[in-house]
Amino acid sequence: MSDKYKDSLKIVVKHFPLDNHKFARIAAQASLAAHKQGKFWEFHTKLLENYDSINDGKIEEIAMELKLDMDQFNIDIISPDIQRIIDRDIQNGKEIGVGGTPTMFINGKRINPRNFDDFTKKIEFELKKNNPGLYNTK
Repeated sequence: MSDKYKDSLKIVVKHFPLDNHKFARIAAQASLAAHKQGKFWEFHTKLLENYDSINDGKIEEIAMELKLDMDQFNIDIISPDIQRIIDRDIQNGKEIGVGGTPTMFINGKRINPRNFDDFTKKIEFELKKNNPGLYNTK
């Protein structure tokens, strides 16, 4: 999706690890550590692909598969800066009523798409509303 809309859409990921997911917090930390090496989206995608088997070993395996500098990754994953980012994301999420994941917003409005097609339609609607000439077919 990000390729299709790369010139007209900004995707922002905020972390909201849930307590009932044992590895959610460390997965969030790991994705931010990967981001510091320019590999956030690749890492994020691998986490989603391996959702049912995420644990400390799988997180390390993904980092190695993406050829991250493991010494730096292991420093960053526990860094206070990354902890603060996640804590801030959680606090911001609570303030706007986030209670679970995924929760999506477009232009500050919460949306609840039923499926990917519905999500795409909501994006298209907002793009057309904010850039009426962009999709003018006349």
